[in-house]
Amino acid sequence: MGYTASAAIMLAAGVGIPILAALNASLGRHVGSPASATVVLFLVAFILALTTALITGPAPLSRFATAPRESFFAGFFVAFYVLSITWVAPHFGVGNAVIFVLLGQMVSFATIDHFGLFGATQHSLSLARAGGIGLMALGVVLTLKG
Repeated sequence: MGYTASAAIMLAAGVGIPILAALNASLGRHVGSPASATVVLFLVAFILALTTALITGPAPLSRFATAPRESFFAGFFVAFYVLSITWVAPHFGVGNAVIFVLLGQMVSFATIDHFGLFGATQHSLSLARAGGIGLMALGVVLTLKG
């Protein structure tokens, strides 16, 4: 997959994060339980992911038995994100919640890339990257004051 297609897919994923937050927070308020709304979200996501895996070829599913065990911990982060945004967004605001998520992502990606964690390609933290994270932090402060 080329750079442009990859960028477009990730841009669409980024657009979807605040939409996910707003929709699931609304569902959580409607049913009176952010946790129950999150269960339904994961059920829908599971059905879509399973269907996609089966359509694209189920053979890789057999390789999970030999996968590094720490890889499965990724599910914890997905659940934590969805549960936390569903609980926090109705009171804190979708924008405020997502801006802090973005800041956390910047710090996390810089750390993962700098040390090449979890098999990621190693990219040292440059002055430009550090400055970008600093500007993002400043943006959080300005957004909250605005």
